[in-house]
Amino acid sequence: MASSSPPAPLATGSSKRVAVVGAGASGLAAAYKLKLNGIDVTVYEADSRAGGKIKSNSRDGFIWDEGANTMTETEADVGFLLDSLKIRDKQQLPLSQHKRYIAKDGSPMLLPSNPIALVGSSLLSTHSKFQVFLEPFLWKRSEPTKQESVGNFFQRHFGKEVVDNLVNPFIAGTTGGDPESLSMCHTFPDLWNLEKRYGSIISGAVLSKVFGKKEGSTKIKGTGGGRKRPRGSFSFLGGMQTLTDALCEELGKDVLKLHSKVLEFSSICNEGSSLDSWSISHESPGKKQAENKSYDAVIVTAPLSSVKDMKITKRGASFPLDFIPEINYISMSVITTAFRKERVEHPLEGFGVLIPSKETQNGLKTLGTLFSSMMFPDRAPRDMYLYTTFVGGTRNRELTKASWDELKGIVAFDLQKLLGAKGEPVFVTQYNWNKAFPLYGHNYHLAVEAIDKLEKNLPGFFYAGNHKGGLSVGKAISSGCRAADLVISYLNSCSDDKRNFQF
Repeated sequence: MASSSPPAPLATGSSKRVAVVGAGASGLAAAYKLKLNGIDVTVYEADSRAGGKIKSNSRDGFIWDEGANTMTETEADVGFLLDSLKIRDKQQLPLSQHKRYIAKDGSPMLLPSNPIALVGSSLLSTHSKFQVFLEPFLWKRSEPTKQESVGNFFQRHFGKEVVDNLVNPFIAGTTGGDPESLSMCHTFPDLWNLEKRYGSIISGAVLSKVFGKKEGSTKIKGTGGGRKRPRGSFSFLGGMQTLTDALCEELGKDVLKLHSKVLEFSSICNEGSSLDSWSISHESPGKKQAENKSYDAVIVTAPLSSVKDMKITKRGASFPLDFIPEINYISMSVITTAFRKERVEHPLEGFGVLIPSKETQNGLKTLGTLFSSMMFPDRAPRDMYLYTTFVGGTRNRELTKASWDELKGIVAFDLQKLLGAKGEPVFVTQYNWNKAFPLYGHNYHLAVEAIDKLEKNLPGFFYAGNHKGGLSVGKAISSGCRAADLVISYLNSCSDDKRNFQF
């Protein structure tokens, strides 16, 4: 969903300072937008590198991503960044991205891309196809609650087979979760609201698209005279890190404080000002230190679990954080492999293959595999196929702690069964994300309420990131940009209050 209209820029001559905690996609986007508006910004990052879950590597002619592999331009803020950073010429669209596969009975099956293709597909039974097409008339009402699972929601509309064969692998491939463990209203808020407004998902999607066209909502405001957003996924030449590297370059080295784990926030009331002043204590390797300069506002993008471990002092009094709930996180291993082309008997052209959980009965244990060099041929030497496979999630939590040899064996088995990849890969690497995503579970509303409480009770404190608003790269960027807009509006309103008081 596009962000609201941008706030008015800060008054000329006003010098404001804002601290951003976390240099992932959200934090970098927030800092960049603040800097564009003339604000003195400092970014604190506990890690040795910026970029968060966006991490690209290259070696021996291979280019691969160890975190997010693609993104979309669904959010207007993404288009704003691409245009402002002048990196559209580095965008890379995947070849045959609409060819996607689902494993069924141990073999990859092409996912239907339109209603006609669905009719001829054997991915669903005839009964389930009728359920899909007749959803506007057959969907079952319930008393929707914040605790309704993704699985129950889609089963009410399309039936259990659709959940097992389509929703389950999609959820695993995009969030690492499973339909029963995720809350529908937090995972798919747009579809949740669509049902509340129209009832039927299919009817609602058609009607909202028609109304959207009438309102001109398919055009990006303020970027290129109403240019339409490109559909589908994309990456960048050199990998996804090209985006975060461009943000870091624009921000400058003086803005980024790496190896700086924030331990404490303190706010004090300034006499003669409606703004609270914030100070930060952080830990660099081997020592704790407090910043000499103060800030007019802070944007925190660190995981809520990290925020809970911080200390916050509000106007001299300790601000307890016991209302922040325990957050469950999804762990995931990313294994990148390469095979010589002659060693892959059934290479598939397209985006990748997702694995339903029921395929464990056929020996498949991975969540899915992206056909990296099929999408982006420059990612591997010409005589190689490069694959990116995901393991773990809520389905197989224990596998993220498996030995390297066991992980390689699991991936090799799945690639052999699905693609006919034989023998040892000529290239293999692995990266483990202990906290890949927060789990938008049935009690996630407690996390949302905790974020709201932080922002309401701490003037000048704002939160952004994938704990708030969505898990995708685009959602994270939009969350950061929205936080920056809120900070600018906050600083403007405080300046107006001060001028009115003086008058």
